Amino acid sequence: MIDPAYPLLVVMAISMALFQVNQRYASPVLAIINRWLRWFIFAFGGAYICQNFELLHRPYWALALIFFLLWFLAETIYNWLAIHALSVSPMPLFPRYAVNQSGEEWPTQARLLKVREWLRAQGFRQVQALKAEIGGGLYLRVSIYQDPEAKLRVQVMFLPQANGTITACYVLYGQTADGRRYMTDNLYIPFAGFYPENYLVERMPWTRSLAKLVARHRARMARAGSTLEPWTNDPLADLNAQQSELDRLNTEMGFLNPYHERDDLGKITHQGRYRVWKEIWMLDYLGWPMRYE
Repeated sequence: MIDPAYPLLVVMAISMALFQVNQRYASPVLAIINRWLRWFIFAFGGAYICQNFELLHRPYWALALIFFLLWFLAETIYNWLAIHALSVSPMPLFPRYAVNQSGEEWPTQARLLKVREWLRAQGFRQVQALKAEIGGGLYLRVSIYQDPEAKLRVQVMFLPQANGTITACYVLYGQTADGRRYMTDNLYIPFAGFYPENYLVERMPWTRSLAKLVARHRARMARAGSTLEPWTNDPLADLNAQQSELDRLNTEMGFLNPYHERDDLGKITHQGRYRVWKEIWMLDYLGWPMRYE
């Protein structure tokens, strides 16, 4: 019979290698894989230690299940504390954007420069560069592009990571003559709130390729048979109006506390915190967002 220590060592080595690789690429997909590996390492490693040192006299599978559930409990407590901290912090949930005049519109990392080259090769042109402060001197940078017909607007978002790397996410917009707004994105951060009824949203965190995301968005448009209208409004004004509308709607729907109660109760209601907690689990371990249409 194979000693459980050997497979555990192999899995630990794989997890460490993925961690080192992801320090450079900041890939949400690699992060999901590594979270599962760490969970199993904790469960089976804890069971192995308890059995090997005779700390608990239970079958190996039972010990592994106990440690598996302990990880779930610990992560749940951590996520609830993080959600509470976000709720009572001054960090805005729907930050206001401003024109980025710093000259730092696009990171110089090679993998991100290839995205810009692809956009140019497909005829997309940049219409605006924006930024929003998300707290602590950190800025969310956004670059807005449109296709030659101005019917597809691509929002490239650069999300700063704690280790200094940057992840690029994309939000694609299309508007129809009857007032509907189609959105396709690959954001991997939880939203868990509510969108207006005329927003038809599809989130695809596993799709990291912009080319595949654009193809998916255009396929949605073709399947719906909708007539797209060209974008004529200012991206900055449109994005800030969208942020204000989401704040208002989510307050009315009970996801956010009323403005006059936020200093005492925090921004997010108990119902909203549960929704955020659930989507964190879905995104962190399955890469599945909540359904918005």
